[in-house]
Amino acid sequence: MRSIVLTKGVPDFSEGAVSFDEDGHLERGKTPTVMNPNDAFALEAALQTRVRHGGHVSAMSMGPPGYADVLEEAMESVYADDTYLLSDRELAASDTWATAITLSAGIEKFREEVEDVDLVFAGFKTADGETGQTGPQACWAMDWPIVTHVIALDIDPDERVLRAKRLVEGDVDEIETVEAPLPCFVVTDPEFEPTYRKASHRLTHKRLRAETQERAVEHEEQLTTWDHVDLNLDPEYIGLDGSPTIVSSVDPIPKAPSERDATMIDPDDGDSMNEVLEEMQPYAAGGD
Repeated sequence: MRSIVLTKGVPDFSEGAVSFDEDGHLERGKTPTVMNPNDAFALEAALQTRVRHGGHVSAMSMGPPGYADVLEEAMESVYADDTYLLSDRELAASDTWATAITLSAGIEKFREEVEDVDLVFAGFKTADGETGQTGPQACWAMDWPIVTHVIALDIDPDERVLRAKRLVEGDVDEIETVEAPLPCFVVTDPEFEPTYRKASHRLTHKRLRAETQERAVEHEEQLTTWDHVDLNLDPEYIGLDGSPTIVSSVDPIPKAPSERDATMIDPDDGDSMNEVLEEMQPYAAGGD
């Protein structure tokens, strides 16, 4: 079972150092970056599939060279065998459409030069764009079936069918059971939870973790970088030139105000600790 997990670096807003250029475009090379939180669920789904059915998992991202650190984090999360970074200046300032075109080209190159792919996993949405478009758009470019909002899944390798439960949000949340032929795209929902019911699955999970810890030490040896020439992409259809989205303005994100005053207590100060104990006792006893 061959899988690719798409992941992305997003600004680390907690650092308060998000940098934009004069045109309102995020300068990712100057902004602290972390792995997109929603991608963790896609990584968990790929890992569960690998534990249950074996195979090979690759993590893929598009971004500046610094995204190698994001792929290293993805490798440690999904115990990936290798990682792929799509990166050069021609890809800068891509919107979701240009990003999807680039990712689909990366997947096609992988299929042609490495091995065919059964599943592509993507996160629900990114913390910076919040559109949820890149996964479905990349799937559209591949002309594959797609299952979104997946909260549970398994594979029938003999019939080459994905069976999944997906969350349908409306007036009342409903769970829908669906099937899709392989190869296909899977977009995980934040409600996704991996399950390992068999002892053999838990042992495999433990073994993969140990192997990855050794492999991640030399992460760069498992990293392949492709630029737009490698992907045979026309610069007019990627990056800023290939992005129909227009950024009209960017508003800074204000720092959230502190809602409570904090009082520092020295644990060696007996009188102060007694005051804390007296303050907390009514609540420990069920008082208001």
